[in-house]
Amino acid sequence: TEQQAALALHRTRDLLVKQRTQLVNMIRGLLAESGIEMARGLRHALELAGRLSAGDAAEVPPLAQRVVTGLADQIGALQIQLTRLEKELLAWHRDSDLSQRLATIPGVGIVSATALAASVSEPERFRSGRQFAASLGLTPLQTCSGGKERLGRISRMDDRYLRRLLVVGMTSLVGRAKAMPTSMDPRLPTLLQRKPVRVLTVAGANR
Repeated sequence: TEQQAALALHRTRDLLVKQRTQLVNMIRGLLAESGIEMARGLRHALELAGRLSAGDAAEVPPLAQRVVTGLADQIGALQIQLTRLEKELLAWHRDSDLSQRLATIPGVGIVSATALAASVSEPERFRSGRQFAASLGLTPLQTCSGGKERLGRISRMDDRYLRRLLVVGMTSLVGRAKAMPTSMDPRLPTLLQRKPVRVLTVAGANR
């Protein structure tokens, strides 16, 4: 089905992102062995790759330059694949009314919206957002007379993946609230003064 195809795109994207992260971390580790500190993040690895290509990284030993260049080439190949996958997800998103509605929620981007729309085959089974959050492990499990029970199981996809996407989306939203407090929910700046960021991001994902 179309939902299964979209989930396959997500599983592939998740794998490629993990591989990219491993390569970036390997580059950082190799540089650290040469006494060179590189900041975390993909952007810094790509900047270094550009400098190596331009012959503007004299601080990196020649052998390390060749190794890092090879790793950076692999990152570039992954970037091309990820761009292709994300274009496929964007096309699926444009054909999915549910995904488009989900993307209107603050903190929910196209990646999260398509993952949710493809994963939840029967959204009407959830009476509220909190029930859905409970099914992902973002709230305590509901207690019934027969013991603890998960509400409305999610099919075909690991709950941890959806949980991570929602929390990352809310982390981005909270970050924007810190940088531009007047353009966001007026309650967020006050909450940021009273609560740890991680508490707010998980609470936001729960909602």
